[in-house]
Amino acid sequence: MPPADPVRAVLFDVDGPLVDSNYLNTVAWWEAFVQAGHDVQTARIHRAIGMGSYQLLGELLPADRDRAADAEIAAAHAAPYSVYWSRLRPLPGAARLLRACHEQGLRGILANSAGPQELEVLRSALDADDAIDSFTSAGDVDQSKSAPELVQVALQKAGTSPKAVFAGDAVWDAKACARAGVPCVGALSGGTSEPELRSAGAIRVYPGPAELLEALPASLRG
Repeated sequence: MPPADPVRAVLFDVDGPLVDSNYLNTVAWWEAFVQAGHDVQTARIHRAIGMGSYQLLGELLPADRDRAADAEIAAAHAAPYSVYWSRLRPLPGAARLLRACHEQGLRGILANSAGPQELEVLRSALDADDAIDSFTSAGDVDQSKSAPELVQVALQKAGTSPKAVFAGDAVWDAKACARAGVPCVGALSGGTSEPELRSAGAIRVYPGPAELLEALPASLRG
């Protein structure tokens, strides 16, 4: 039997596996919901982090709501979240993980659906552009996770469709990867449990980027 093709690219979600932003994002959505007159528990919001804004609204708000207000709620989330931007910090080992992948000849792609300004803030927090080969942003996709499109676009940006693995922290990452045919390695650093990640399709789960780094190359084997 011929050997399996080696992994040549790693697609990284940013919020959760690399940058410690999920709970700040949760609070910002909670404030937007309160402003719009919706009472949504923060635990439910946290479980939806990783979805695109409009999918998140569909997941958390009543089906019979006035959907004309969705755009206003999404915009209202941006203001309180931007207050935290200067406080965003990379998770321990995140930049070293990116550089270690780069040194091993793996293409590193940031697979994210943030807008251009937010993506710039996240990249600045990581401070590892020298190890990032490409990235996605909101303008690259029509549907965000758990649809497979973001994973597919990130794979295209990796080059000539190499074998890849995705590092994510949410069930939406694992579900999107399953639909795209890309193995997903989970990280607990976004706040989702190992059973949840494995049930959604994650092939391995690590506490965070430092542990992914410590276990290289086995941690990112497809």
